[in-house]
Amino acid sequence: MGNSYTGHLQSTRFEEVLHNSIEASLRSNTVVPRPVFTQLYLEAEQRPYSHDGRGDEDEDEEDGSDSNSPPIPYQMRPPPDGSCTTDGFCQAGKDLRLSSMATESLEVPPGFLLVGAKSPSMPDHILVCAVDQRFLPDECGRNALLGFSGNCMGCGEKGFRYFTEFADHINLKLTTQPKKQKHLKYHLLRNAQGILVKGAPICWKGIGKIAQEFLVNKDTILHFMRMGILLYKRIASTVFVCVFLSVGHGTLPHLCGNLGDVLVSGLLQKCYLNSQNLPRVYEQYGTAPIQPISTEMLILLTVYYLVQLAPDQAPLMEDLEQIFMRSWRESHLTEIRQYQQTHAQIAPPLPCLAQPLTPSQLPWLAKLATSSCGEGVLVLDTAPSLAEALEETFHRLVDGRLSQTNYVVIICMNRSQEIESCVVVTGKHQTRALAESLLSPSDCVREIVHELSSGMAAELGSYFSSLGPGKTDLCLKWHEIRPIQLAVARKLLSHVCAIADSSTQNLDLGSFDKVEFLICVPPSEVTFHQVVLHLWNSGLLRELGLDQDCLSVKEAEQYVVKLNQSAVGKINSLIQKSKMNPYTLFILVHDHAHWDISSGQCSGGDSSLGLVDSLLNCRQIRDAPNILTLHVTSFPFTLQTQYTRISPYNEIHWPSGFNNDVDLYHEKTKYFGVSELLETTRSGSGLPLLRYDSSFESMAAALEERFPKLHSAVIRTHVLIQHYSLALMVTAGGQALQALQKHISVETLEMVQCLLNTSQRCPSRHGHMLLLRIPSPALAAFAHQRLCHVRNRLGLHKQFEVILGDPCSALTVGKHFLDQLRVWLKILDPDWAPLTYLELEALPCILILTGMDPLGESLPRSLKYCDLRVISCWSLQRTTLEQELGLAAYLLKTKQDVQHGPHARCDLSESDPEKLSSTDNEDEEVVVDGQYCKTRKHERILSRDSSISLLSFNTSLNNELPKLGNQASPAGSQHPQSDWTPLDPDKQPNQRRQSKSTSSGSSSTRASPLRQSCSWARNLSRPPVVLLPKAVYDLITTVDSSGLPKSTSFLPHSAVEWVSSFRPLLSKMMTCTEQSLYYRQWTVPKPHHMDSSNRAEGRTDNFHPRKLLLSGPPQVGKTGAYLQFLGILSRMLIRLMEVDIYDEEDINYCEKDLVRYHQPIALWPNTDTVQGMPFDYTIHDPKYEDISTVYSPDFTPNSNDGNSRRQEDVYLHRRTARIKLSKYAAYNTYHHCEQCHQYMGFNPQYQVSPNSTLHAFTFSHLLLGEEIQLYFIIPKSKEHHFSFSQSGGQLESMRLPLTSDWNPDAIKSPIFTPTTGRHEHGLFNLYHAMEGAAHLHILVIKEYEMAVYKKYWPNHIMLVLPTIFNGAGIGAAHFLIKELSYHNLELERSRRVEHGSRPQDVWPFIILADDSCVMWNSVDVDPKRWTERNVSLKQVLQHMESSPNITQYGLCGMRKWSSRGGGAGQQKDPFSRGHLHDFLLLNVDLTQNVQYNQNRPPHLQMTDVPTTIQPTQYICAPDSKHLFLATPAQLLLEKYLQHTSHRLFPLSAQNYSHPVLSVDCYLNLGPEVTVCFVSSRPHSINFSTTGLLFSGLLLYFCDSFVTPGFLKKFQFLKGATLCVICPNRSSLRQTVVRLELEEEWRFRLSDEFQTANAKEDQPLFFLTGKHI
Repeated sequence: MGNSYTGHLQSTRFEEVLHNSIEASLRSNTVVPRPVFTQLYLEAEQRPYSHDGRGDEDEDEEDGSDSNSPPIPYQMRPPPDGSCTTDGFCQAGKDLRLSSMATESLEVPPGFLLVGAKSPSMPDHILVCAVDQRFLPDECGRNALLGFSGNCMGCGEKGFRYFTEFADHINLKLTTQPKKQKHLKYHLLRNAQGILVKGAPICWKGIGKIAQEFLVNKDTILHFMRMGILLYKRIASTVFVCVFLSVGHGTLPHLCGNLGDVLVSGLLQKCYLNSQNLPRVYEQYGTAPIQPISTEMLILLTVYYLVQLAPDQAPLMEDLEQIFMRSWRESHLTEIRQYQQTHAQIAPPLPCLAQPLTPSQLPWLAKLATSSCGEGVLVLDTAPSLAEALEETFHRLVDGRLSQTNYVVIICMNRSQEIESCVVVTGKHQTRALAESLLSPSDCVREIVHELSSGMAAELGSYFSSLGPGKTDLCLKWHEIRPIQLAVARKLLSHVCAIADSSTQNLDLGSFDKVEFLICVPPSEVTFHQVVLHLWNSGLLRELGLDQDCLSVKEAEQYVVKLNQSAVGKINSLIQKSKMNPYTLFILVHDHAHWDISSGQCSGGDSSLGLVDSLLNCRQIRDAPNILTLHVTSFPFTLQTQYTRISPYNEIHWPSGFNNDVDLYHEKTKYFGVSELLETTRSGSGLPLLRYDSSFESMAAALEERFPKLHSAVIRTHVLIQHYSLALMVTAGGQALQALQKHISVETLEMVQCLLNTSQRCPSRHGHMLLLRIPSPALAAFAHQRLCHVRNRLGLHKQFEVILGDPCSALTVGKHFLDQLRVWLKILDPDWAPLTYLELEALPCILILTGMDPLGESLPRSLKYCDLRVISCWSLQRTTLEQELGLAAYLLKTKQDVQHGPHARCDLSESDPEKLSSTDNEDEEVVVDGQYCKTRKHERILSRDSSISLLSFNTSLNNELPKLGNQASPAGSQHPQSDWTPLDPDKQPNQRRQSKSTSSGSSSTRASPLRQSCSWARNLSRPPVVLLPKAVYDLITTVDSSGLPKSTSFLPHSAVEWVSSFRPLLSKMMTCTEQSLYYRQWTVPKPHHMDSSNRAEGRTDNFHPRKLLLSGPPQVGKTGAYLQFLGILSRMLIRLMEVDIYDEEDINYCEKDLVRYHQPIALWPNTDTVQGMPFDYTIHDPKYEDISTVYSPDFTPNSNDGNSRRQEDVYLHRRTARIKLSKYAAYNTYHHCEQCHQYMGFNPQYQVSPNSTLHAFTFSHLLLGEEIQLYFIIPKSKEHHFSFSQSGGQLESMRLPLTSDWNPDAIKSPIFTPTTGRHEHGLFNLYHAMEGAAHLHILVIKEYEMAVYKKYWPNHIMLVLPTIFNGAGIGAAHFLIKELSYHNLELERSRRVEHGSRPQDVWPFIILADDSCVMWNSVDVDPKRWTERNVSLKQVLQHMESSPNITQYGLCGMRKWSSRGGGAGQQKDPFSRGHLHDFLLLNVDLTQNVQYNQNRPPHLQMTDVPTTIQPTQYICAPDSKHLFLATPAQLLLEKYLQHTSHRLFPLSAQNYSHPVLSVDCYLNLGPEVTVCFVSSRPHSINFSTTGLLFSGLLLYFCDSFVTPGFLKKFQFLKGATLCVICPNRSSLRQTVVRLELEEEWRFRLSDEFQTANAKEDQPLFFLTGKHI
């Protein structure tokens, strides 16, 4: 199960250790032997611990029947027609609920009593009934007549003689047989105020036995054990006993008495049953039966566990479950290992090393175990039956003989020789703890209200009554976003993109053009305004364009909603807006998401329960494709169960800011939370920040014993208020009242003295906040009233404020303190009042924070003490404990900020001069991150962060007080309408000088007297001290075997439960993701959890695709992170509607050429005019800057730009522009609008059946010397574009239209797009670009990429290149497309001739398109400038195809877009002749004889040159020993010329006026050399070179057209370089002789070279020479 065996015995069984312990005890006369339980299971623990013993109690137990039969199904009679069937109402329609009838005047007939009935459908309500008291039992559970007689208190109907009839009338809606004993629960009575309230339970039945049945060995021997936990509550000196037990097997003994004084829990029975489940897991896989723990061993282990508990500890079933699991694993290691070796032969179990326990041994071994604990645990074993043993136990209780006993363990053997056992808990502390742990939070609130309203606490109040007689300017600023918050926001964005990128198409980000949001928070006024203020100051509304409709903080409230009934309208409005605005992405942020996880189906009439489920999990939100829900919480465990709705891949966990003390995000802060608080308790030096108050605990324990009927929260609150009241009196009264100190704890007196003295000694009356956490609203109101009364009586009403922090109410601050805050904040608005606790910074106050759970409220940095002494000690869930401790969380700055100077210092010690001199805190050291920080020696900065980011204050106190928060606020982040007035530098020159002076003195270590007098200023950099109940302190400071605090292994939340008791513990090494997976595996939601129905909804994965979960520690800055996420998400959506395109000089325009050949308004070029236009040889496209410039006589290179950039800079520094996508744009695979789905093939039918077929197409080509076989992948929907043979369905040709054809909704030219490696990002979706027009689009892909392209583009035609092209480039693909298209043209001409058409009538054009062409523009010409507008590709192509005499053009293209392409005075000729790029209209008929370089076949480009070899090593001398490179010779030669041409042609380097002459072939000689290309063909047109001197001559594979006479036409510089390249040495010599080169060029034998390719490949040879 993954548990550690550290500290446990590995090789011996429990029985052996037990016998050894017995032997040692017999030999020892003086020393008490170490208990076996300690040896086996507790040695690894640092201190004893206890867990929650809570479990599910079924209030609807049967009425004590001895029958073992299952409950009888009951079918209710159909109600009369027209009658009411609403829960809580009778059939006459009258309300019967106690909450509704509590104040009504009810008429009760004589002899009748008001009783409360419980309905299974309304567990939280009591129904008021009147029943004849003769049919009810007395207080001893006796004298109840059989039968029933009752009246309805709603409609007044009387005379119901059968309880079945009465149950139907009051709509109990039962599924089992109605019984008065089962459904009539409580007596009802009126309290002192005349309000009808719940009284004592009706005492129906008594005690019984619990039996458990389980397997012991292979012979299936049945053992029975009766066991339960009896929680005894003593009332004064009179004891009435009754027991409530779950029925297992056997009969229950009857016991009479006051049932209200005994509680019964079946948790121990459940624990024992769970201990039998693990062996069955192994047996499922065919292993030999493994024995569970025997009955005797379970009881003995239980005794040892009880013995080990401290006097102030309560038993915890989770501890006991772990003990049972360890014992079982220890006893069956061999069998477990055999199970784990699944492929090994299963061997029989090994014999036991010691004899198992027998029933006769159990009693005396149990007594031996209790010998070390005195009277703490008593074992009774003499009674012949469980009933008699219980009777003896209760007699001992009445006689006072168990006053020192906490547990009585009853062990007896019945007549059937079966063990019966029961544990009776008699310790006062333990019974109280276990009883209160069984109360739910709502039950706890009701119990406390009842005790206060019924006068039960009056005696406690009487008991306590017998004991007693310069100006500072502050400026609130919102800090900028922290780096770690930005990182989390980006992680959120990444997960959203991952949802959009998935194949499930659950989120189409490309279809959204804006973001709207709604933030849902718990129903807390403070939290609501806290989030609103942070939203207002974050700048998000301005960024989303919502600021125009939101001009004040009040108007910003529309984007935040409290999750109460007011949220229903806003959520419904959001749903309607999402339907009306399908192109808006709505983000529903659920903050504090662990609050209210109740199911909407189990609200039971309580409208406040299940509201979150009914609103946020409703079908409308779940099915809306444009609503994304983000759950934000500090405690995600409640949402991580087996039935969770959130995928583990959609969880975002707050990252750690540090790794091995390295600040990963460079924000100089470190989170100070629960683990850091715990770390201060482990140092052993100085006072920790986390403490408990032993004096308070002693006083509370004494009163709990004195008032056993009162809830511990009532007692502890009264003690706390009494302590604070007396402490105020002592502090204010001086020596006269010092005698009262004995009634006050030192901690309380210290806090009160600090509260009063701090504000008195500060000139500006700054002070600290003292947080008093009282979960019960009734007790909090009582505490507020009492403290205000004491404060006012002592005349301290202007010294500090007492504030009641009720989540249901707004903050109320007295006028005097409001005036102080307005002065500090420079607020002129007389109606201003603080709305959040953060605005109470520096206000001396006691904040009484109430509510059963904190609801996300953030506290100011002036918080110095966090008093949690009244929180529940027994609500033992991880979430409950950690959220209370989270109130004290801080962000700690780990380095000195030099800009802040001395005012930024921090002092983590607590050595204020006004502190109580008698405490130990005067010279204390505070431990932070394992280091000790003494006074003024180690300085750190603390800033209190919250879920709404960081608030800071600027102060000025005579040049010395801290100037915190010097960071500039974002523009527009100030509070409007003078609510939050910033410090204006122009109006405060003195303060600006003060800030500079303090910063300049940052090296000073002195603090001024004024600064020393302000304790608030000194302690801004210190976390608060936290006071806990001792029981809670012990729990969280105890470390289990995994190294984690014990509280981490608690149940995550009361609404979930463990799948199995035998589960591994959480590990200290687990990441947040691993913890999530742990809870997803080991917890399931209870029926009232909102996720409990998730599995039944039919989804296979149970996950909602548009739900995200952000988790992070309390107060770490999650709100700032998700607000930042909303901003960057909006920016990303805007960015998705934009595209970055290259924005460079017009590459199709020569500035020297100002001659106009066409009219500016010409629509098409004139063929005759075009023939007379000069050709622009210059390549202007910057992406070709790394190759040789082609010489043009009309072009002069710019000396500032030419060849000034490095080759690697060409692609990195190309200028780009961002433009918005038009509706005619081309898209990649991430675009999924509804119109595109059929075009893209995103249809279920495409995923199920094969929708395309593979067709081979073969043709011959002389250049490649072999037949070329290509493959077409043709979808069924595109087969009409091809012609197939009638016989075998073989592909014959691709259909081409006739030149005369015209269809306004079709494009004639086939579009070929070569692509590789861009299956996701290639712009192949031309649906919008073509306006839906019919077109033939073919993707030309490489063979090895066929599968991935087919997956992403299932509805596109694909041309698969041969295998030899796998390593080829774009030129090879163009070559093959051209040759294939001409071959197809010939086939189509033949087919058309058969149908009567002429060959020249077939359309000869194809389109070669780059896969990154995104949009197309048209130019409108006016007299001043050209105006561009977006047009569709369809319009462009149809315009080009309609050009007059289009078939006379061989190659056409379009001008590349440039922002500088058209302006005033820059009107150009609409047509030009020059190089074409990216998008070509190719006439394959006219260009059939224009061939690619035949000496450079495509298959030679399969490899590249090794980058570790220098280019000078690509060649070598002929026949020499050299490094052989596995690279084609042609590639080696080209790379050599490209990288070394400036050495080969030294006169040509950066010499544009003297280019290198290249005949018949262009080769790249690098960016420093200019090439002049000429053709030797007789009819070619070359520009005049008269007077041009060349710096070199390049002859590459010369043919017969190159003659000596042709070369004599050109003039060369003296010393110019000649380079002749041939396939072999023989042809090299023949070329030199044939061209008579030796007449003008000088050659040397050493100037002959060859490529350094591998021997098996033919090298290339070249010869160099110098011009004479």
